Amino acid sequence: MNESEFAELAAGHSLGSLSAEDERRYRDALAAHPEWSSIVSDDADTAALLADGVPPVAPPPALRDALLARIAVTPQNLGQDAAPADEPPAVSDQGDPAPAPEAAAAEPARRPRRLLFALAACLVLIVGLGVAASVVIPQLLRPAAVVALDKIENAPDAAQKTVSLPSGGHATAHWSASIGSAVLVSDGLQPLDAKQTYELWFVRGDGPVSAGVFAAEQGTTTAQLSGNMHAGDAIAVTVEPAGGSPTGKPTSQPIIVIPTS
Repeated sequence: MNESEFAELAAGHSLGSLSAEDERRYRDALAAHPEWSSIVSDDADTAALLADGVPPVAPPPALRDALLARIAVTPQNLGQDAAPADEPPAVSDQGDPAPAPEAAAAEPARRPRRLLFALAACLVLIVGLGVAASVVIPQLLRPAAVVALDKIENAPDAAQKTVSLPSGGHATAHWSASIGSAVLVSDGLQPLDAKQTYELWFVRGDGPVSAGVFAAEQGTTTAQLSGNMHAGDAIAVTVEPAGGSPTGKPTSQPIIVIPTS
C-alpha cells in the first residue's frame, strides 16, 4: 500500500465509514508505517472541525438521495494530476529554488483528501445548518454500489438469493423489480490478472444484456449492475477480456447464475 492509498483509508476512518475489511487494512498499514500518523492526525482534526457545534439532525430523505446521486458521479481523482516530468524546477519570486522533491511530493498526496473534505463541507453549507455534518459526510463517502444496495433493501419488494462459488465462497444477488435495480455481493471471488475482468449480465428471453464490468477484491466485493433490471431476469457473471466482452455477448461460460424468479 502506498501513501496515497493509505490517505484514502485514513479519511474514511476519521469519519467512521470504513468497512471491517478496510478498517483492518488501515490498522495494518499504520502499524507498518508509523511515519504516516501525521495523516491520521490531520484527518481527525478536519473531521472534528466539520462536525463541531452542529446538532445531530437527520437529513430529509429527498435531500439524502440527491446528495448521494451527486457524489456517485463526482470524479474521485481530484487533485491527482501530476506536473510533466520534463518541467523545469520552479523558482519563487525572490529567486529561491522550489522546495525539495520530497516536500513537494507530500502536498499532492494530501490534496485529494483536502478537496474531498472541502466538497463535503460545501455540501453541508448548501443544504443548511439544520443538517449535521456528522450525518451527511459519511454518507457522501459511501460507494455507489453500497448506496444502491441500501435502496434495494428498503424497497417493498426487496429480494435476494445466494449461490455457492467454485472457489468455496458465495455470491448473493439483491434486487428490486419495482426500482429496476440489482446488486451482487460476493465473498471469496478470486481477483483476476490485468488481462481479464468480471462482467455482469442480465439474462432474459431475448438473450444476455451486459450490465457492466467489475474487479473482485480480497474478501467481500459489492458490484452494482448497470441498466434496468426486468422482472424475471437472471443475474450472471462471466470472465471476459479486460474492458469487457468485445462482442457484446458472453465469450465464456458463466461462473455465477442466479435466477430471480
